[in-house]
Amino acid sequence: MRPLLRAELIKLRTTRTFVALAAVAVATSVVIVCLITLLSEPREEDVLVDVFTTDTTSLFITILAIVGITGEWRHRTITSSLLAAPDRTRFLAAKVLAFAAAGALLSVLISVSIGIVGYVILSVRDLPTPELGELLGQFARNVEVAALLGAFGVGLGSLVRNQAVAIVFVLLLGFLIEPTLLALAPDVGIWGPFTGLPTAVQDISSEDIGFDDADFLSPGVAALGMLAWIGLLFAGGAALLQKRDLD
Repeated sequence: MRPLLRAELIKLRTTRTFVALAAVAVATSVVIVCLITLLSEPREEDVLVDVFTTDTTSLFITILAIVGITGEWRHRTITSSLLAAPDRTRFLAAKVLAFAAAGALLSVLISVSIGIVGYVILSVRDLPTPELGELLGQFARNVEVAALLGAFGVGLGSLVRNQAVAIVFVLLLGFLIEPTLLALAPDVGIWGPFTGLPTAVQDISSEDIGFDDADFLSPGVAALGMLAWIGLLFAGGAALLQKRDLD
């Protein structure tokens, strides 16, 4: 497994798409923090969530993971990849682990960036800042979500081979389907893999994101829920991969 994982990490490091989207994710997060801290006055009880959860890794790593697995088919590199790693389940597992690690690493980079920018602007404006321990705890939860969604993206991409369809589905899921479920059927919406569960893992209350009727799960239970989604997608993707032709 180590050689496979190392190979997948090398692919990530040398792929221009990953570098470009990672740079966009960092820039987007920093811009959001600047806008929030410059144009509003976060209160002491809200500053941690309002400012320091503006980590866009979740969206970008999910898209990157989908591109990473579906690109194997789109660019017809799947044949050479599986010739080098004939065990298809291990191949898929290596991708899951690689994108989970990539998500965590990208989130750490973004956390450092928004932490520095946010603290500097809030301090200059003489606005409240969170305790260091609280901040590090929030960043750790952000990193956890990024890792989980990196793995989730690979699982989804292994089921939906068409790259465009998979990405559009994720966008619809995150920005339309799950918010609608949270508003109309919160008991169902809280189990959503792109909004409900990740928000709970980050320990953000439903009131903070505008869904007062939703009763989010505890962070630990939500993490288990995400792992269940990942396991389900992985099992389905591995089964399809075993049956698919490589042409």
